[in-house]
Amino acid sequence: MTRSTTSGASVRSRARRSRALGRLVFLGPGLTYLIVLLLIPLALLIGFTVFRRGRFGGVVYELTGENFTRLLDPLYLDVVIGSLKLAAIATLIALLVGYPTAYLIAQLPRKWKTIALVAVVLPFWTNFLVRIYAWIVLLSGPGLVNSTLMDLGLIDKPLELLYNQGTIVTGLVYSYLPLMVLPLYAAIEKLDPQLREASANLGAGPVRTFASVTLPLTLPGVFTGCLFVFVPSFGNFIIPELLGGGRSIMVGNLIRDQFLKARDWPFGSTLALALLAVLIVLLLLQAWSARRA
Repeated sequence: MTRSTTSGASVRSRARRSRALGRLVFLGPGLTYLIVLLLIPLALLIGFTVFRRGRFGGVVYELTGENFTRLLDPLYLDVVIGSLKLAAIATLIALLVGYPTAYLIAQLPRKWKTIALVAVVLPFWTNFLVRIYAWIVLLSGPGLVNSTLMDLGLIDKPLELLYNQGTIVTGLVYSYLPLMVLPLYAAIEKLDPQLREASANLGAGPVRTFASVTLPLTLPGVFTGCLFVFVPSFGNFIIPELLGGGRSIMVGNLIRDQFLKARDWPFGSTLALALLAVLIVLLLLQAWSARRA
């Protein structure tokens, strides 16, 4: 009896080890990826924030809080505020364009709905840099826009369409508009049509129905879409560099310059950590608003 009990316990123990090994095999690649490419770089980033910059770049391992006080320098605050403004404008425009687009797609027959959704995500199948350079070709002095306007006789000389903040916002909206449309479409698609019919039967017009039924019930999609557009816009550095011509510096450009040009890794890490903190706050606000909605 004792031998049988011991044998049963041994079998159960081997089964537990086998299950644990199986989980480890499946989780191993993902955990390795997270540890090597996320946790270790994040730990280094946090660690660098409390050290000094070396005389010729790099890191001197002497503790200091100077990197955090430099964040309050008006020069850097202006860059942060400017980045927030451009990202907020791009997000607002993407919302104003994306909401009616998503609404119309949700009303289409199933076949056309699929085609429309593919058309929305189609730009993502092309390289990001190629798409941005295409905007340079379009908006340059002898580009398609200027040449068309001159052929139509609307202008006498080419307009300066490149290298300003309006072009940066245009590039941000173009690049991240699908990230606004898709969550809005998902939220509108889940909306029960009977609620709008009930609102209409009670005498509400289209505008009242939209304001009282459609918009409140799709707010989670609105918040998610705004977050998806605002976050990459705020930290973007390629679009300001190419379409802004380096005249408008955003937070992403500032962080890149600290690492690659100034070789001030501690302050670059502090800026990156501050940016990460802002994004975490936004994610928490989005989760909170989604729960309330």
